[in-house]
Amino acid sequence: MISKMNKLSFLIYHKEYEMFLEKLRELGVVHVEKRQGAEMDANLQAFMQKRTAYQSLLKNMTLAAASYEGTATAQPSGITIEQVVDSYESQQEHIQALNMQLPVLDKEIDAMEVWGEFDWNVIDQLKANGWQMQFYCCPEKSFEETWVDDYNATIINRKGGQCYFVTVNHTPVELEAESVRLPKQRLSELVQGQEALKAAIKKANDELDLFCINHIPVVEEALEALESDINLMEVEQLGGERMADGAIVMMEGWVPVENDAEVRKLLDESGVYYEIRAAEKEDNAPIKLKNGKISRAFEMLTKMYGMPDYGEFDPTPLLAPFYALFFGMCVGDAGYGLLLVILGLYLKKKLSKSMAGLMNLLITLGAATTLVGALFNTFFGAALTDWNLPEWMNSLIISGKWDGTAYDKTMVIALLVGMFHICFAMVVKAIGSTVRYGFKNSLSAWGWLLLVAGSVTVATLNYLGVVDFETSKMAYIGIGGVSAIGIYLLNDIRRNIFVNVGAGLWDTYNMATGLMGDLLSYLRLYALGLAGGMLGGVFNSLGLQLRDALGDFLFGIPGWICFGLIFVAGHGLNIALSCLSGYVHSIRLTFVEYFKNSGYDGKGVEYKPFSSKKKND
Repeated sequence: MISKMNKLSFLIYHKEYEMFLEKLRELGVVHVEKRQGAEMDANLQAFMQKRTAYQSLLKNMTLAAASYEGTATAQPSGITIEQVVDSYESQQEHIQALNMQLPVLDKEIDAMEVWGEFDWNVIDQLKANGWQMQFYCCPEKSFEETWVDDYNATIINRKGGQCYFVTVNHTPVELEAESVRLPKQRLSELVQGQEALKAAIKKANDELDLFCINHIPVVEEALEALESDINLMEVEQLGGERMADGAIVMMEGWVPVENDAEVRKLLDESGVYYEIRAAEKEDNAPIKLKNGKISRAFEMLTKMYGMPDYGEFDPTPLLAPFYALFFGMCVGDAGYGLLLVILGLYLKKKLSKSMAGLMNLLITLGAATTLVGALFNTFFGAALTDWNLPEWMNSLIISGKWDGTAYDKTMVIALLVGMFHICFAMVVKAIGSTVRYGFKNSLSAWGWLLLVAGSVTVATLNYLGVVDFETSKMAYIGIGGVSAIGIYLLNDIRRNIFVNVGAGLWDTYNMATGLMGDLLSYLRLYALGLAGGMLGGVFNSLGLQLRDALGDFLFGIPGWICFGLIFVAGHGLNIALSCLSGYVHSIRLTFVEYFKNSGYDGKGVEYKPFSSKKKND
C-alpha cells in the first residue's frame, strides 16, 4: 500500500536557515520539494564532480580487490581520502609504465628468436680485429648463392618464406636485402628480462589489490560524507526560495502521516511558521511503499519500473504472487528451488541487514520454485514419478498430455496462467480507472474486461460441460452487445459519438493484434521450464553413463567421482542459466504484459527523506 502523505509549507528566517536544516536532516522524515528551474552554484557542482570521481574510484578499487588471488582482510587505515587517491593513481601509473615496457620487450624477443642464441662480445671482438658482421633478411627466392663466396654470407635461419643470413667482411657491403638491426642483448637475457618484468607487473598488481582491500573503507566513508554534504547543499540551494529580499526562506515538503507529530514538534520548538494539510491526488506527492514482510521483498521490482502516482494504488502485492509463480515455472525444478532457499537463508545470516530484503526475495522465489518444480515432476533433472512416492503425492504431479490431446499439460497450464494474468490485469485497470476517474469515465475499460473475461468464462463453462452450445452462443451475443456499448459508444462521454466509434475501432485493432501476442508470450514459461529440465536430465545421463563405464575400475570409485563432478558442474551451470532466464522473463511478463493491460504508468516520485546517510540506512 501507499503511505498517506501530508504537504508541509514553512517559512524560516534566513539567519536560522542552516541551523534549521541540520535539525530537519537529523529528524530524517521530510521529503523536501526541489524548486523548478533552480540552479546549482559552482561549489555544489564541484562537490558533485568529486562524488562522480569517488564513485568511479570505489568501483575500480572494488574490482581490483575482488581480483586478489590471496586471502586478506581490510586493515585499519590512518590515511585520508586524498592520500588514498594519490597513492592509487601513483600505483596505477607505475603499473601502466611497466605494461608499456612489455610490448617493446616482446618485439625484441621476436626479432632475436630467428637468430638464436649468440654472444655479442664475440661480434665485438671480430670488429676489433677488422671484421664487420652484418645481419640481413630477404625472401628465400631473392637470396643469391654468389653472396656466399663473394661476401662470406652464412644462412642462419629460414622462416615464413624469409631467409635470415649474416655476412662477414673487412668492409661493410651493400646487398639487395633488408639490413636488420638487433637489440644489443642475448636472447636468453631478453627472456629473463621478460620474465622479470612480468613478475614485477604481477607484484605491482598484487600490491595494488591489497592496497584496495585495506583502503576501500576510507573511500566509502569519504563518499558517504560527501553524499551527506551534497544532500544538504541541494536542499539549501534548490529546496528553499528566498523572499522579502532574502530575509525569509520558504520551503515545501512532504511528510508521512505517521511522522506528522514529530515534525510538528520540531517546527513548534524551532519557532517556524508552517502549514500542514493532507495531500490530494493532484499534488503528485512522493510515494512511500508500505507492505508486509513478503510483499516488501518485491518492492524492488516496482521501483525498477517506476513508482505509482499518489492517486493510484501500490501494484507490489498484486505482482508479487505472479512474479514468484512465473519464476518457479521458468526454473521448474524442485531441487533447484531447495538450493535457492538454503542459499538465501545462509546469506541472510552472513550479509549485512541492507541485503536482508534481497535474501527474502531469493527465499520466496526458491520456495515457489520448489512447489512448482514438485508439481511439474522435476527434481535435479529427474522425474519424481520414477521414485516410489505415495499414491497421493503422485496424484498431485502434473505430467503427460492434456485430455487426450498432443499438447503437454504444462504448456496448456502456461497459457491458462497467461490468460488469467491478462484478465486480472484488465480487472485492475477497470477498478483503478474507476477509482481515479469515476465509473462514467471508465466504461471502455469495463467493456473490454466484460468482453475478454466474459468470453473466457463462457468458453470455460462450455468446455467443462456446465452450459451447452446454444446457451454459450446466446451468452456471447449478450456479452458482445453490452461490451460494444462501452467500447464504441461510451468510451468517452464528453466526446462526439462518431469520434468514440473511431477511437473504439482503433482500440479494437490494438487489442486484436496485441492480445494474442501477449498470450503467446506466456509460452516462454513452458519452454524455459522444459529446456531446464531436459538439460538437467542430460547431465544426469552423462554422469550415469560415465559411472557405469568405470564401474569395474577400483571398485567404481573413479566412476562415482566423475558422476559427482558432472552432476555438480552441470547442474550448477543449469541453475545459473535457469535463474537468469527466470529473472529476466518474469520481469518481462510483469513489465510488458501485465503493466500494459493494467494501465499502470509508473510515473510517480519516490519518497526520499532529507536525512543523513546513516539515518537513511
